[in-house]
Amino acid sequence: MRIGALFLLLAAGCSSPPSTSRKDPLNVVFILADDLGFGELGCYGQKKIRTPYLDRLAAQGMRFTRHCSGAPVCAPSRCVLMSGRHLGHAPIRGNKRAEGYPEGQHPIPDETLTIAEVFRKAGYATGAFGKWGLGPAGSTGDPNRQGFDRFFGHNCQGVAHSFYPSHLWRNSEKVLLNAKPVPGHAKQPEGVVRLEDWTGERHSSVAILGEALAFLRESAARPFFLYLPFTEPHAALQPPVDLLDTYPREWDDRPYRGQCGYTPHPRPRAAYASMITALDRHVGEILKELDRLSLADRTLVLFSSDNGTTHHAPGDAQFGVAGVDAAFFESTAGLRAFKGSVYEGGIRVPLIVRWPGRVRPGSVSAFPSYFADHFPTLCEAAGLPVPGGLDGVSLLPVLEGRDAPARPPMVYVFPEYGGQFAVNYGSLKVVRQGVRTKQPGPWEVYDLDRDPGETKDLAAERPELVKKAVELLRAQADPNPVFPMPAPVLE
Repeated sequence: MRIGALFLLLAAGCSSPPSTSRKDPLNVVFILADDLGFGELGCYGQKKIRTPYLDRLAAQGMRFTRHCSGAPVCAPSRCVLMSGRHLGHAPIRGNKRAEGYPEGQHPIPDETLTIAEVFRKAGYATGAFGKWGLGPAGSTGDPNRQGFDRFFGHNCQGVAHSFYPSHLWRNSEKVLLNAKPVPGHAKQPEGVVRLEDWTGERHSSVAILGEALAFLRESAARPFFLYLPFTEPHAALQPPVDLLDTYPREWDDRPYRGQCGYTPHPRPRAAYASMITALDRHVGEILKELDRLSLADRTLVLFSSDNGTTHHAPGDAQFGVAGVDAAFFESTAGLRAFKGSVYEGGIRVPLIVRWPGRVRPGSVSAFPSYFADHFPTLCEAAGLPVPGGLDGVSLLPVLEGRDAPARPPMVYVFPEYGGQFAVNYGSLKVVRQGVRTKQPGPWEVYDLDRDPGETKDLAAERPELVKKAVELLRAQADPNPVFPMPAPVLE
């Protein structure tokens, strides 16, 4: 952590009084799904997949309907969440592999200030359990060097493609999980696809959940910040076997053979639904443990997803990547596009917040928000100084039912999937696709209040908004040689 950031942290003041006393500090649990679509929870309109614990969490707290992730893919989205800086300022803007390491993604620089560092500096126990994706063990992005006392899970997103991997990481220690790991990517063009051929001995999520629950028990006597980036429902389709038969066999009229990436499965639709129900079950176990430890009343719980649902794949009319059938489940709830896109289907995600005594049960907010907002929000909620240099706005007034804060533009500078820009002004959104291709697409403008599916381009009617967005992007998009993007232009 850079010295300047520490000085700002210590010198800054809070914009509202601390929400908890020194005797009864606020705990924070942030649960992050992986590739969960906006419409894949019951409380967001899902009709086929069971999510009783998350539906109950929404009934006990606030459900956001206009929340967006930090990016349309994993690593940069998590970087925005951890750093509180949007994609024009965040150091990680894509899913680039780390050079010089056997596994892992390009690491967060040492000078990056993370939310975990702020909470640890304030005396909190800090733990991360799940998929990290922001730097290998021993790198500057190692979670132990970015504010977490304890880490257990997948350091590398690629290893996390299998739920039966050879190993996980406990801090800097590689922990053997399966002597006979199951690959995350394989094909079976012919023959009967048998579940037992693609099932290992120890499921990674079971091990990760166990370590997270142990952290809760061991940290119950002091304030804690618990980050739970679970891997579900990201492929491969390898849910706990016991959940499969809770979904109808008639859903699946043919097996998935790995033709669109990842591993085969005999019942892909049932498997995908089971992945999300398994995620819901993990959330339920965490909530039950908070109740058993008498911590629920002083714990702020947040649930969201790192980006939208898995996208289509060429060559198969039914299956998307990994055998996911997003159309069958109406995963995007009518939003345009999928993971990898700055259209709403790629970045609009669920956000559920429970805070007993502060957030009204069963409340709903349409305030536009995104991952950069969580850093200032959690600092202010816990009564900690909010560092300077963050790009988000505190959502505390929204959570408490007060007047909403002024919404700074939500900025996306995404170099992958052809290169994409987006600026969300709240109700109006400016987008450009293909900026790193030989034929960049035109600037587009959408009114998200009237047209959430982004079907009617208003660019011809609102040229001044395009000009405004280009000027903002020029000012807000820092050069980044690791993740280069051309300068935004009007043409």
